[in-house]
Amino acid sequence: MATSDAGDDVLEHWNQLIDRLNGTMAQSVEQNIEAQAKFVESWADAMEQSIPEEEMLSEGFEAYSHAYEAWMDAADEMFDRTADAAEGEEVPPSEFRDIWLRTANEAFKEVMSTSAFAAGTGNVVETMMELQQQTEEISQETLAQLGLVTRGEVDEVATRLVELERRQHSVEQKLDRILEQLE
Repeated sequence: MATSDAGDDVLEHWNQLIDRLNGTMAQSVEQNIEAQAKFVESWADAMEQSIPEEEMLSEGFEAYSHAYEAWMDAADEMFDRTADAAEGEEVPPSEFRDIWLRTANEAFKEVMSTSAFAAGTGNVVETMMELQQQTEEISQETLAQLGLVTRGEVDEVATRLVELERRQHSVEQKLDRILEQLE
């Protein structure tokens, strides 16, 4: 009976280990897919802002290809380490995280170092600055129409106040000199 209980314990332990490994692998694959999707989406968004020259476009696709290879290598490494864990090797969960973090850094470096990404990013920043300016203008117009004080009006008052303080200081200095001469 003791042998059967020991066998049951080993089987239960094995099942728990396999369940944890399956869960970890599923979570890793899901994170990999999400990271790839976010990566491709951000790259596509940056590229969408402008149609780069053929050379830049080619460079961008080549970088994406290298990044994709990095993700596939990471998936292979994850599979190998999961198999090692299933065979009884101690594989800390942090190693799985480190594989994905290292791969994300490599993949992003591949794409972000291209002139196509730089051009796309520049276009996005330029568009955002234009949008910010337009929003500011609309905001100021709305405030003025509502009879509220606008930033321009506050800036004008501040400028006048600074000028008045400068003049007051100048007058005070002149008065001090006059008082010194009278004494």
